[in-house]
Amino acid sequence: MLDNFLFYLNDMVHNPMHTLTVIFNLIIIESLLSIDNAAVLATMVMGLTQKKRDKALKYGILGAYIFRGLALVFASLLLSIWWLKPLGGAYLLFLCISWFLKKKDSHTITNESSELGSQETWIYKKVKSLIGPFWSTVLMVELMDLAFSIDNVFAAVAFSENILLISIGVFIGILAMRFVAQWFVILMKNYPFLENISYIVIGLLGLKLTLSLYEYYFPDSQLTIVLSSHSMEAAISVITILLFVTPILFSKFIKRK
Repeated sequence: MLDNFLFYLNDMVHNPMHTLTVIFNLIIIESLLSIDNAAVLATMVMGLTQKKRDKALKYGILGAYIFRGLALVFASLLLSIWWLKPLGGAYLLFLCISWFLKKKDSHTITNESSELGSQETWIYKKVKSLIGPFWSTVLMVELMDLAFSIDNVFAAVAFSENILLISIGVFIGILAMRFVAQWFVILMKNYPFLENISYIVIGLLGLKLTLSLYEYYFPDSQLTIVLSSHSMEAAISVITILLFVTPILFSKFIKRK
């Protein structure tokens, strides 16, 4: 256990720029996803009274922290069981493709996701009849927290296989959810295209994880050597930053003209 910790720590120390870019990207992804998460959870509790609504959201925040922690444990499994990586990649690709298909049909991921917890669904009605409206809403909120946590851990593993680096990035991201999310809401109101870009990034990360299937079956190929290198991890991090920063700078430049 200690040997693994020292190995991962040594890797971070000897690759400082890669370490910083991965942590920065994890904060961005966590914060951007948290905006959608918060919007979904807020929609799910709208049917409750104000007092119960606040209480349900507090349970939701607690669940988010617990499931993020459990997701980090799952991350170590994701790194040790080879077929979980391409499976996770396929899931991220599904999220990306679903987002753009639904957007094409004039729907949003938030609206679609919130329907999972709405009182119109048969699942909600069934659970509500068993445990009542408040606890059924809390249960649905926690299920959504679990789903969001799985999304995030798949995205995190695509950036790096250093579990210590992933843990630091995700936990900083959790803190960022409380302090940075509101700023990201304003940013995304000013630059609505950032939401599309966040799902393009998710698709890119999904593609990288899916390609681990090729790495497993062709471990000695030149492509596998490139895909599994630190250079590829660094490139993914840099591309992610550029995807977010370049359109904002271009938009500011156009406005000045």
